Amino acid sequence: MDHKDVAQRVIRGVGGEENILAAAHCATRLRMVLKDSNNVDRELLDNDPDLKGTFETGGMFQVIVGPGDVDNVFREMDAATSKDIAVSTEQLKDVAANSGNWFSRSVKALADIFVPLIPILVGGGLLMALNNVLTAADLFGPQSLVEMYPQISGAAEMINLLASAPFAFLPVLVGFTATKRFGGNEFLGAGMGMAMVYPSLVNGYSVATTMAAGEMPVWNLFGLEVAQAGYQGTVLPVLVVAWVLATIEKFFHRRLKGTADFLVTPVLTLLITGFLTFIAIGPAMRFIGDWLASGLLNIYEFGGPIGGLLFGLVYSPIVITGLHQSFPPIELELFNQGGSFIFATASMANIAQGAVCLAVFFLAKSEKLKGLAGASGISAVLGITEPAIFGVNLRLRWPFFIGIGVAAVGGALIAIFNIKAVALGAAGFLGVVSIDAPDMAMFLVCAVITFVLAFASALFYGFYLIKRDGTIDPDASPRAAVIPAATTHLENYLAADSTVIQAPLTGEAIELGSVSDEMFATGKLGAGIAIVPSEGRLVSPVSGKVVVAFPSGHAFAVRTKGTDGKDIDVLMHIGFDTVNLKGQHFKAFKKQGDEVQAGELLCEFDIASIKAAGYEITTPIVISNSRKTGPVASLAAGSIAAGDKLLSVGVKELAEAAK
Repeated sequence: MDHKDVAQRVIRGVGGEENILAAAHCATRLRMVLKDSNNVDRELLDNDPDLKGTFETGGMFQVIVGPGDVDNVFREMDAATSKDIAVSTEQLKDVAANSGNWFSRSVKALADIFVPLIPILVGGGLLMALNNVLTAADLFGPQSLVEMYPQISGAAEMINLLASAPFAFLPVLVGFTATKRFGGNEFLGAGMGMAMVYPSLVNGYSVATTMAAGEMPVWNLFGLEVAQAGYQGTVLPVLVVAWVLATIEKFFHRRLKGTADFLVTPVLTLLITGFLTFIAIGPAMRFIGDWLASGLLNIYEFGGPIGGLLFGLVYSPIVITGLHQSFPPIELELFNQGGSFIFATASMANIAQGAVCLAVFFLAKSEKLKGLAGASGISAVLGITEPAIFGVNLRLRWPFFIGIGVAAVGGALIAIFNIKAVALGAAGFLGVVSIDAPDMAMFLVCAVITFVLAFASALFYGFYLIKRDGTIDPDASPRAAVIPAATTHLENYLAADSTVIQAPLTGEAIELGSVSDEMFATGKLGAGIAIVPSEGRLVSPVSGKVVVAFPSGHAFAVRTKGTDGKDIDVLMHIGFDTVNLKGQHFKAFKKQGDEVQAGELLCEFDIASIKAAGYEITTPIVISNSRKTGPVASLAAGSIAAGDKLLSVGVKELAEAAK
């Protein structure tokens, strides 16, 4: 490979050096953050004989070069550009986070803030649904279960406590993750969240009624009367507060040094942010919420079915901001006027988001995504949508948009049949107990229609994506075709021109597509197999030359000559993200450039210590240049020992036999 020429072709293919903001590389890939990915000539790069494919994920455009060559191509790229594009992989992530259009940056920022909170939101949401089942009247009879069986009242109260706490103190959780995302001290952010829900303040859920009664206590600050109002359950105010806090903190960090910075910065940051929060930010965000709610009410009253359609369309986006917390006071007024359309329409929106999330559950291959989509989808159809929206639907985008589209249909149905709620409750299927009795049956009909339409639409589009891309993840690519170990003995099909790759580990052989790392699972890094090792010894699978040997000892690639004379590059990557261990628990015995024999020890690693550090040890073994070598067949499944036959490379007869 002419590394300089390849570097020049990559630069041209990505739209020229003016389109490259920053670049880095790993063991096999060039990673770049681009100004505009629309300027990339993907056909040119994908058809390049020296490159192995391209893909885009996490705001980075990546070009697969292969082990042993990627570092040389990267060096030539850096030398060929007139500006300094080379950064570390960590710095590249920061550049990627701040690139793209405002919408993609906003979605990513929201995901970064809320994804860590998903477990507590899912847990709280499902507990809240359980509490509603226990305490709702007319569900199992004229009395609730707690009234029918008083002996469970204590358990019900405990469940309600555990369910309500995450949402009542949501500003504390969001303050922590949002401030961290904006580059501030997360504990200062959590402290501001605590201040916003301090018990001496008027509870956020009671602010509207307290103000209407003229009983709101105030502080006198510099001649201003500032309401002592809390912000329980809100999202938008604390998001703005977290950004302001992080900005103020970074301002002082740049200007103060040493002891002064350590002592003064936290004090001034909390003091300034705190005054701004209660004087300006909080009231402004509450005003926006009230204005939005009143505007939606007017649209609904004057628009009829069109108003219901519009409200259903925007309800889930409103949930993202947390402004839906301003609706209960309006609903309380509507209850006095015969019932609330807001609750019924919100139920349709929640059911739609839950349905598309459950469709993702059925479509997903990743166990992690399936588990998250299943739990979040159930929580959403029962009334708590944040886990589904932030954890699944917004991350994939298309389920969210299908959900809001179907929610618009559900909202129109609610308006057409004039379905109204007479009490607050869980805005989902369980919300039927809050609906006016004559409307309950039609509410359930609308809910079922909304669920089926959303689920079917998401399932249909998901199958289309799988047919087109091989996966529902828009950033992934079709899985590499590997001929699996068949019930008929594959060795019967081995021809004289086949090249056999031995197992470099003792353990259990599994399909490459089942591993958790998407780049390996989709075959982007080459066709092959994976082994879950039971012994911490990695040996060479072939005789040849070590072309990649990371100093950390977690990844090796050995190049050998196939029986047809072509180079075969065997890449072995012990675990995922184990590069972060920086060599700890690994001991390498070979370095780049060494000649090795099949079965010769490459490295030793401590399985128990790596697991204890929180990392997987599943090891992909892939032919990184499988595009050039021809078909790759797995010769093993289940228990395997180092030195056993693992893969067969470049045998056309195998491809024909597998058809």
